[in-house]
Amino acid sequence: MEEEKNCSHCSPKKKLRSDEEKKMLLTRTRKIAGQMNGIARMIEEDRYCDDILIQLSAIDKSIKSLANVILENHMNTCLVENIQNGNTQIVGEIVDLFKRFQ
Repeated sequence: MEEEKNCSHCSPKKKLRSDEEKKMLLTRTRKIAGQMNGIARMIEEDRYCDDILIQLSAIDKSIKSLANVILENHMNTCLVENIQNGNTQIVGEIVDLFKRFQ
């Protein structure tokens, strides 16, 4: 049985990130959480539906942008390294990810 070659950046359940990358991702995540808290306040204050929907749209864009940053990093590190190491099964994982984004 051939030994599976793993990416040095990730394992099936973990992804090693630099402190700089973690800081950037956490900053964006906290901003999204702050936006969600703002929407909760808007609902408590009986704000107009249009105002809430506009904020929800902004959050949706923020989440998609964050997902794209993570996906791009994954493809440039883990995907490339796995393919270079002969693990072409990673392509199927990427295809599944794209299907989930639709």
